[in-house]
Amino acid sequence: MKLFKLLFLLSSFAFLLHSCDDTENTDTEKPENNFSIEGKISGSNQQKIYVEAPSDRGTIPVANVLIKSNGTFKLEGNVPGLGYYFIRLGEDKNNIIPVTIEPKNHLKINCEASNFKQQPNASGTNWAKVMNQYLAQLQAFQNSQDSLMTIQKTMSKEALNDEYYKAKERIDVFARKQMMRDPSNPYNIVLSMVLLPTTSFDGWNKTNLSVLEQVAQGFERKYQGQQAALTIRSQVDQISAAYSEFEATESGTIQAPDFTMSTPTGTALKLSDLKGKVVLIDFWASWCGPCRQENPNVVRLYKKYEKQGFTVLSVSLDEDVNAWKAAIKKDGLIWPNHISDLKGWESPIISLYGFESIPFTVLINQEGKIIGRELRGASLERKLEQVFKK
Repeated sequence: MKLFKLLFLLSSFAFLLHSCDDTENTDTEKPENNFSIEGKISGSNQQKIYVEAPSDRGTIPVANVLIKSNGTFKLEGNVPGLGYYFIRLGEDKNNIIPVTIEPKNHLKINCEASNFKQQPNASGTNWAKVMNQYLAQLQAFQNSQDSLMTIQKTMSKEALNDEYYKAKERIDVFARKQMMRDPSNPYNIVLSMVLLPTTSFDGWNKTNLSVLEQVAQGFERKYQGQQAALTIRSQVDQISAAYSEFEATESGTIQAPDFTMSTPTGTALKLSDLKGKVVLIDFWASWCGPCRQENPNVVRLYKKYEKQGFTVLSVSLDEDVNAWKAAIKKDGLIWPNHISDLKGWESPIISLYGFESIPFTVLINQEGKIIGRELRGASLERKLEQVFKK
């Protein structure tokens, strides 16, 4: 599995877990209510409370009710099986709490409107306590990030990254412990998302994979045949396959395919011409905003490690040679290795290296073996530190 496919499956994970089949109900009769949420939200000012299912088309409405003037409410609706949903208070699309709902759930919420996202004080289901604990962990994480924002100018980038990962690990530890304690708890749908890699497996804790596998097995036993169990099994299998490919890449056993393109002056340059150096193959284009934003970081790291044998091979997907040259000059891309076939997305290099979007990077060692993919920002910096400390 190519890494870009991993990114797609991660982004689709939540959407596939709301248990719907998204087909419209062809029956003329409204399905019978099979779950309820009730309680009191003080200070809600007679707003509506909603249950929604996330999807790749936005959110799908499930049920809603107007909260009474005294803050009490009772919402009822129908779900086809265990799935992932949002409870939203009012019209603010971000004022949501992530929940798992299945038939016969009767959730209770008792809180202040101002603390709805952080402290809903939920009860009544076998996952409500876990959700309360998770939301407290999430708030602690957010507080730590807010604190870092106030002092970030006094800290180095490396120190900021370290503090971020320390805070993230605390919430990861909570998720792992809870999921191993009760692998079939419905709220593990939400906690599973905490443990998923973000843009790559760089810095990802391999223990997460065994925990996710335990959850998949737990759901297969408890929710056999249901969409939630089938989806989690499929996703865990795909993540496992992607991680195996990542490990093979990291081990430096895969040879980077050689290729030849022309420099801005028309001279042919091959990847293998750079053998003996650690090379970052950087696929980019002058019209690619995220690529241009990352360029200062690449320039900085090139300057830092150039004398230790590091270089960059910039492979442009431009079609306009003048735009390509102008971007090289404007962004100060001072390394000598710039090539392109000026074929844009029709370039054979795309299928050769298996990517569908840019920026995309591949790091190779002195022997031309791949030792990293999708490295940029802090992940690229950490990887180069590892390489040149050896």
